[in-house]
Amino acid sequence: MYKVLTLNNISVKGLERLPRDRYEVASEIAHPDVILVRSADMHGMEIPPTVKAVARAGAGVNNIPVAELTRRGIPVFNAPGANANAVKELVLAGMLLAARNICQAWHYVRGLEGEEAAMEREVEAGKKRFRGFELPGRTLGVIGLGAIGVQVANTALRLGMKVLGYDPQITVERAWQLSSEVAQAHSPDDLVARSDFVTLHVPLTETTRHKINAERLALMRPGAVLLNFARREIVDEEAVLAALDAGRLHAYVCDFPSPRIKDHPRVVALPHIGASTVEAEENCAVMVAEQVRDWLENGQVRNAVNFPEVQMPRAAGCPRLVVVNANIPNMLGQISTDLAEAGLNIADMINKSRGEIAVTLVDVEGEIPPEVIERIGAIDGVLSVRLIPAAA
Repeated sequence: MYKVLTLNNISVKGLERLPRDRYEVASEIAHPDVILVRSADMHGMEIPPTVKAVARAGAGVNNIPVAELTRRGIPVFNAPGANANAVKELVLAGMLLAARNICQAWHYVRGLEGEEAAMEREVEAGKKRFRGFELPGRTLGVIGLGAIGVQVANTALRLGMKVLGYDPQITVERAWQLSSEVAQAHSPDDLVARSDFVTLHVPLTETTRHKINAERLALMRPGAVLLNFARREIVDEEAVLAALDAGRLHAYVCDFPSPRIKDHPRVVALPHIGASTVEAEENCAVMVAEQVRDWLENGQVRNAVNFPEVQMPRAAGCPRLVVVNANIPNMLGQISTDLAEAGLNIADMINKSRGEIAVTLVDVEGEIPPEVIERIGAIDGVLSVRLIPAAA
């Protein structure tokens, strides 16, 4: 029986993918094999030695101590793309909010008082303040062409916009999904200088922190709109406020309110609701539940932020060894030698690496004695080893 600790409410649709005859799921549980998390901060949390995987029902993993878990040989799974449509829709809504001054107009109407005739006069007198502009023909610049960025770019084209994209690390999969009508920007500076709207879809790293700063804001077209539904720190808020006050930036729409920006009249700050739809929460939970189950039951890795992708069909009637080790020479040789000395034949084997971590799957003919597993676990550089019984 595998034990699963949930640190946040995880969609029932996802938890239903973990059969109750093999998985015990609870918000308070001792010696968990898996931790499922959404927004809870795991930094500083004591993670039990029994944990074999951590899974984030979402895309970002800033709330998880990935480096520590990697050193312990624990994969960290996430759900890239599962919330892409939800965030895409909010980005499109953000463009319309900014272009038509909808939030400012709504706030104006809520402040009106008096009888109907008087209110109508005030409406007619005040509406000119909220004149906006339309999206077709405007240029949207998309920085980051992952699952969300590609959907935003393709949908903006269908709205009649011109689209520029920048992502030097775009994957082959995303490139196939991206419309050929999306023009390539040569750099972030090139993109912001040619765009009426700029939207950010990159993870927060040391290289992306304050990616939009005073220098880049100075390159933007007068009256441009900046949208940030990625991470707050990717934008220098002080520089954005200065650009808004100078009239250079028309609006800043983001999902990350802070005391310094929330009351600015040209800022629309939402309470981190980018992925807050029923569908997105279900999609994320289903994806990570299936990934965790595949790791525990088959040793296979999909969508881990710190482990290589590893897939190998199960050999019929064979138990499987799952070895997580440092990516150093002669690991396969030592594992194979220990199995051979025990008179065990390897039916199939695969080894994949990513950075400093490697995962080795070995299907073995016959039962594997506990002492063989202990010897493999004692090899210098092996972080963890476990035995998965033969598939039924």
